[in-house]
Amino acid sequence: MPFTEDTTTQTVYLNDFGVTCTSGSTTGLGILEQPDQILAGDMIISTEYELTAKTSDFGSLLSGASITVDGTAYTVRDVRKENDGVFCRLSLSKN
Repeated sequence: MPFTEDTTTQTVYLNDFGVTCTSGSTTGLGILEQPDQILAGDMIISTEYELTAKTSDFGSLLSGASITVDGTAYTVRDVRKENDGVFCRLSLSKN
């Protein structure tokens, strides 16, 4: 008998901690990680933004796609599935 995952827990998690995210015609919830700054000497090279969301909502986005997270525009750098693939983690650049 195949294993069927109950996504109720994931939905509750996103409902409690998520913010509205939109890319194209898809709107869902995601959790934006606070940025870490990568420094070289006294200069900031980049700021890392990561969004955790359901793979079914945003897992098919490609590098360069646009996404709005809680009203702020970002560009997708890459998308990686997490653990069992229900969630994905998107690396973002702030526009």
